[in-house]
Amino acid sequence: MTDTKKSATLSLNGESYELPIFSPTAGPDVLDIRKLYGQAGVFTYDPGFTSTASCDSTITFIDGDKGELLHRGYPIDQLAGKSHYLEVCYLLLYGELPTAAQLEDFEARVTRHTMVHEQMHNFFRGFRRDAHPMATLVGVVGAMSAFYHDSTDISDPWQREVASIRLIAKLPTIAAMAYKYSIGQPFVYPRNDLDYAANFLHMCFSVPAEQYEVNPILARAMDRIFTLHADHEQNASTSTVRLASSSGANPFACVAAGIACLWGPAHGGANQACLEMLKEIGSVDRIPEYIARAKDKSDPFRLMGFGHRVYKNTDPRATVLKQSADEVLDLLGIEDNPLLQVAKELEQTALNDPYFIEKKLFPNVDFYSGIILEAMGFPTSMFTPIFTLSRTVGWVSQWKEMIADPQNKIGRPRQLYLGETARDYIDIENR
Repeated sequence: MTDTKKSATLSLNGESYELPIFSPTAGPDVLDIRKLYGQAGVFTYDPGFTSTASCDSTITFIDGDKGELLHRGYPIDQLAGKSHYLEVCYLLLYGELPTAAQLEDFEARVTRHTMVHEQMHNFFRGFRRDAHPMATLVGVVGAMSAFYHDSTDISDPWQREVASIRLIAKLPTIAAMAYKYSIGQPFVYPRNDLDYAANFLHMCFSVPAEQYEVNPILARAMDRIFTLHADHEQNASTSTVRLASSSGANPFACVAAGIACLWGPAHGGANQACLEMLKEIGSVDRIPEYIARAKDKSDPFRLMGFGHRVYKNTDPRATVLKQSADEVLDLLGIEDNPLLQVAKELEQTALNDPYFIEKKLFPNVDFYSGIILEAMGFPTSMFTPIFTLSRTVGWVSQWKEMIADPQNKIGRPRQLYLGETARDYIDIENR
């Protein structure tokens, strides 16, 4: 952050307090209130921390009004159109785009770590077969510190590096294993001759009895889903990872905490909620009914997958993913899938309806990722695990940045207490 020597004056109970103002390289100025409690004896009140900068960061920047998402300064549409997921991982982790030699080395290091410890297979078998894959992910990733305890010392830069590579490399394997376990099929080992996205599809859809050939269009669409979900600034799960890591917890525990947060339907479960909405609509002829309900303020029904809390215009990720959605649907067809027929018709209706145009309720990244994953054959229970493995690099990058920050201290939000004041205990016979 840049100190421009600007300040604000707070007047409170006849006293004045000077509060420094910092100017970022992009975005609004930030009022520094760190000394406010010590000087004035007051806290600030900001439920949800929606107006509070909890850290400084150089990784990702979002301008919701412009519909802009930058990773290390690079627009997301350029990265999704010209790059690929592992190159974006390198960018997020190390701050710059890699040279050809650096990228080759990075991809080799990730590929060499895709297998998981064989004893972890037994860990999976402790879960019920009908366990949600996200429940399995939370448990298995949290247990990684028991299998890879040689990379849990956060004070050692080399161990932090090894832990980072392990998490990025092994999450697709663990997510695929959770899927295979839930459908009663044997685990499929990773293949080092496949790229990151193709390898994930191979581990999900291969069976021992027959060879599975990964279609390059599907692999490219999956890679774009990974890329577009890689990081999204200080969202709920990223803030959870940072808060957990502020206590000095090991990286596997911190990422497990992030996974638990991402599981929520208001966060990572949004694309699953979108598909469940399409199932509720059921058929194309019922779309007008649900469009009318979405416009009715007294009706609790809401169109999932349209609009975004941060982006007040279009979601820049959705623009890129729409192209992949069209390619996948052209490849696989929608003639025999009523759900996808509803999705395409609903998309066209919303894009051309003056009500949705005026309120800027455009299809977002959750809408298109849900369509693609449904077309590929993934059950809705796998949508959030796929989001999880995509976001792991963002969590790891934010974790590494925080650990290296000399200002890092344990997170300790305060509160506006509205409960009872001190009172004496009453013996039970007198109550």
